[in-house]
Amino acid sequence: MFVDSHCHLYSEYYDNINEIINLSKKDNICYFINAGCDKTSNLEVITLMNNKDIFGVIGYHPEYADVITKKDLILLEEQIKLNEVIGIGEIGLDFHYDVYDKEKQKYLFNYQLNLAEKYNLPVVIHSRDATQDTIEILKKHKIKGIIHSFSGSLDTAQIYIKMGFKLGINGTITFKNCKLINTIKDIGINNIVFETDCPYLTPVPLRGKKNYPGNIKYIVEFISQNLNIPIEKLSNITNDNLKKIFNINI
Repeated sequence: MFVDSHCHLYSEYYDNINEIINLSKKDNICYFINAGCDKTSNLEVITLMNNKDIFGVIGYHPEYADVITKKDLILLEEQIKLNEVIGIGEIGLDFHYDVYDKEKQKYLFNYQLNLAEKYNLPVVIHSRDATQDTIEILKKHKIKGIIHSFSGSLDTAQIYIKMGFKLGINGTITFKNCKLINTIKDIGINNIVFETDCPYLTPVPLRGKKNYPGNIKYIVEFISQNLNIPIEKLSNITNDNLKKIFNINI
């Protein structure tokens, strides 16, 4: 049994989410952590939490920092208070494109981290081309969570782990020339969780097609074969890792 610790199950991407859930369960993906990114997806995440197998985290992705208003921030806090979300995310910094205001991103990131501290919730962190700034901001907060779609160096991995974070590993690990498997060998599987980031980042051998939670099987098989770790052990340990971050019963 595995958990997709980061997916985007939105009607924008899938015509029949229940069908996606059922297909995934046939591949032993039994639980799903659905991550919001903006006002629309946050509402959809909250609605889908009615399914007992779907957990929700909500927040504002850094790419929306330029348009998020004070009213939007008040709305987010109300949603956190009134719904049983298990974390705040997907939040963070994305400096890949110059079109986004970095200072507004930092303000939004800090604001949401403060909410996480206030309500004692873990966070799901997006960090793209912003590693040092992400680390410096996280150091100012007493918080734990998941570094979503981790692809950094061993040194960066060790910094995040020391701060109380687990690393989200998805289909990128199966891509040609990706060296992430060596980092996992060094840090150990006690520090990782599995995710798809669907509909994005589809693993080999299906790269180029729309992703879905059932494709975690390819990520698991890749790590199992390369590190010579039984799949059952990968399941037990990574599920325990998730329970150390989130208050979930799986």
